[in-house]
Amino acid sequence: MRIGILSSGGDCPGINATIRGIGKTAIMHYNMDVIGIHNGFSGILQKDIRELDERSLSGILNLGGTILGTSREKAFRKLIIPDDSHSSVIKQRCAELALDCIVCIGGNGTQKTSGLLSGIGLNVIGIPKTIDNDVWGTDITFGFDTAVNIATEAIDRLHSTANAHKRVMVVEVMGHHAGWIALYAGMAGGADVILLPELGFDINKVNDAVMDRAHKGKPYSIVVVAEGLRTAGGETRPTGYIAGKIEKETGIETRETVLGYIQRGGNPSPFDRNLATRLGGHASELIARKEFGRMVCMNGNEVGSIPLSEVAGKLKLVPPRHDLIVQGERMGISFGI
Repeated sequence: MRIGILSSGGDCPGINATIRGIGKTAIMHYNMDVIGIHNGFSGILQKDIRELDERSLSGILNLGGTILGTSREKAFRKLIIPDDSHSSVIKQRCAELALDCIVCIGGNGTQKTSGLLSGIGLNVIGIPKTIDNDVWGTDITFGFDTAVNIATEAIDRLHSTANAHKRVMVVEVMGHHAGWIALYAGMAGGADVILLPELGFDINKVNDAVMDRAHKGKPYSIVVVAEGLRTAGGETRPTGYIAGKIEKETGIETRETVLGYIQRGGNPSPFDRNLATRLGGHASELIARKEFGRMVCMNGNEVGSIPLSEVAGKLKLVPPRHDLIVQGERMGISFGI
């Protein structure tokens, strides 16, 4: 068999480990030919490919980014929706490239596109990738552990400066719709207030938590905020708003820190390297068994798969009574509600 591999959407630690897991398993165990597709789905249309062999897949396990490049190209999605004439372009390109299957590494948008490709008759396997950990149908995505480690280290470092200056530090982490990074990094970093998109927040409750600490002789606080949190006015970049409100209402000097793309860059953690390797290897196994139209997933500690048709349009959000939220509340951590 001849399989193609592409990565789409934002970069993420662990993509190269996944490419390696797919490719080495396919080549060494199943005797398949492996093709790397450059720059996401646009690489199919442009037939921008490279042959991958065991040597080209060596030395990339620990590398961040993606050796194939990535893209958020929207035009491709438009091509596969309207009618048969458009979908035939995609089929024609895959036929010209002699691809028996395409492995698509990406987040929610990528998995939706993969499902559409499967719907027009192409053999597709999806592998979930996002630091936000919000892909439906899998317990965890690679990249999440690395992002949590980076965010936690940043929070650890902010404790010392917040304490030294008796300030409130408002730290924004990634998470457009889901607050997984904020929850896990906030808890691991000893945050005093954690604000999640799923829960919303009351700024008065946040200020109460800050003042309660001050009255107990704790003149500094760490507030961790997911970037997708909306203010009462519907603003989606709330860090400055929250920092301003805290300083104004409490009188305590407050500073904001936005971690941004730092969370997505750099080398994957050992956990993510192993997770990516397992997911990639299982994708090759599914191809060998000709079980197409599926997304590889983790259920507990077991690697499995689910139909791509079940994934599209869904998000995995933090449940309101997640055990870390419950435990945090028992320990006096405020979630702003």
